[in-house]
Amino acid sequence: MPEQEIPRVSMTSEEIEAANVGSATKLNGQVVLCEPDPRWAGAFETEAAGMRERLGSLNHRIEHVGSTSVPDLPAKPVIDMLLIVPDSGDEASYLPMLEPLGYTLVIREPEWYEHRVLRKQFLDDRDHTAESVNLHVLSTGCPENERMLRFRDRLRTHDGDRTLYADTKRALSQQNWEYLQNYADAKSEVVAGILGRAMADAD
Repeated sequence: MPEQEIPRVSMTSEEIEAANVGSATKLNGQVVLCEPDPRWAGAFETEAAGMRERLGSLNHRIEHVGSTSVPDLPAKPVIDMLLIVPDSGDEASYLPMLEPLGYTLVIREPEWYEHRVLRKQFLDDRDHTAESVNLHVLSTGCPENERMLRFRDRLRTHDGDRTLYADTKRALSQQNWEYLQNYADAKSEVVAGILGRAMADAD
């Protein structure tokens, strides 16, 4: 796994399609945000417990990331999780263990840290506080792990940056986007500013 950071840049439609396993789902509309739900933390813990049992002796770490991991932050009703394994490119080391739990490989990005995304769709919303889970898989030592966790922790502890991010999300959610990735990319400048302040405070 390369130690040098690989910047995430805005993706073209062609790049989005290429990264998806199968056809990428188009949004072609606005992003629906939900008000903060304290039950999201419990949903994460339930999913993480099942993963830990299935992954067994594989050296791994599971973290709650994304907006549902931050209290008082509006979010899409999707639980974002980070699974750190020795080699995210070695799908055989973890994918067969997670498929029985309902996880399916949906994104493969070998050029960007061998990033993988697995998705679990909740078919019965009456029993869940979220519509689905996005499980990001990255390797131990990947710089993106630290970036994701630093951003989460900054939003958890700094009201000003949390409010700024919430306002940005709400404003962008009112626009129409072809892909959900386009909406995510549009937040990049604000995210970079928040991360910059977090790194400066850590020095």
